[in-house]
Amino acid sequence: QVQLVESGGGSVQAGGSLRLSCVVSGYIGKRACMAWFRQAPGREREGVSLIDSEGTTRYADSVKGRCTISKDNAKNILYLQMGSLSPEDTAMYSCAISIRYSWSAPCTFSSSFNYWGQGTQVTVSS
Repeated sequence: QVQLVESGGGSVQAGGSLRLSCVVSGYIGKRACMAWFRQAPGREREGVSLIDSEGTTRYADSVKGRCTISKDNAKNILYLQMGSLSPEDTAMYSCAISIRYSWSAPCTFSSSFNYWGQGTQVTVSS
């Protein structure tokens, strides 16, 4: 049973920083694609950042240069360091994992994500 538990959200002033964590329990294999998504009230969920099993990263244009995704394979933790936050970053942030059943399977925001966390709320005030 794979479980994802996020933490690190909170309320910050514009310009501030937060580091989100996602603790992963259970076996996810060696090819897992790991991602952060966010959803603001009244808006569709959007991909924020992802990292594949080789460590290749990808960012949404809206956060590029302000966020860094990383993972600690030994501790099974996925991180998202966010900086220069603005009210537009206010959303529920969730981590997700795509198992990738073959090495040729893509790791993109459109991949099929098998597991999701409950989310952690980020609120940025101006």
